[in-house]
Amino acid sequence: MTKNELKEKIKNLAKQVYSKDTPVNLDASSSVDLDIGETFPVLGKFPNLKRVIVDLFTEQYELFIEDIQWVAPKPTTFRIILANGESFFLHYTPRSWVATVEGKKYYLASLGEEQQAVQTLARILSYGQKAETDSETSTEVSAEEPAAEEPAVEEPAAEEPAA
Repeated sequence: MTKNELKEKIKNLAKQVYSKDTPVNLDASSSVDLDIGETFPVLGKFPNLKRVIVDLFTEQYELFIEDIQWVAPKPTTFRIILANGESFFLHYTPRSWVATVEGKKYYLASLGEEQQAVQTLARILSYGQKAETDSETSTEVSAEEPAAEEPAVEEPAAEEPAA
């Protein structure tokens, strides 16, 4: 690339930036970080949390997590809401992170406990969507299909004692 080509490229980029009509992507890797911050803004404030979540899930954790909520400042506690509606907690301690999954605590500094937490999370994700409550299911009766009437069951008449 010559000096004049570089100048032209810089001029074109400057025009795009100052026009504000078209977004400029100078580096493809920087857009990935911006997308993550937009999906879960908490991860921008707590970079260590992202590392823990990647350890528990994978780099594709966005597929399995619906929301991350900051619930308490001390100890720093996060509620991780999974895609199926279930949730678990991550607590920050000075030594390690602690995952509370289904009421059991897993100290993530220990590799064995981290693996148990991963297996428990995999089991929770396999549950599927949360079950509906009875009030939700009773309101969803279809008008097209009338409820089938149950046949009346007659009880046998009581036998009279022989005299």
